[in-house]
Amino acid sequence: MNIQVAVLCDAATDDNGKLNLLGAFDTIYTPQMPAVHPQCAVALRLTFMPGDEGTRKLTLNFINADGHPIMQGIDLPVPVLLPDDAHFLTRNFIVNIQQLKFNEPGLYSVDVRLDDETQTSIPLLVKRVESQTA
Repeated sequence: MNIQVAVLCDAATDDNGKLNLLGAFDTIYTPQMPAVHPQCAVALRLTFMPGDEGTRKLTLNFINADGHPIMQGIDLPVPVLLPDDAHFLTRNFIVNIQQLKFNEPGLYSVDVRLDDETQTSIPLLVKRVESQTA
């Protein structure tokens, strides 16, 4: 398996196999804590090879710098079956998240696992900023 894209973004869509991303980011600026990010998406584009066939389990975990989850993990069953005439199979995965809460500023990440093995991590920094009054 090869990860082509792993990103946190404002929104994503799959258009007949094309992955469309809007507003990829790695930092959230907030004037107050706890902070609640109203809407975001984790977008993944994975390529599977013939040895990857079978039912796989894709897991996403949002964790803080200490490795503790900040929300319940997301498990997705992934059936992988390559057509006879294909050398590889590419799949897009989009997971929409609403009301993502951060209790304190700092480093967070989205841990991407396949069959309980970490494949990549998407970093996210939450920074508290002073609000500007005019």
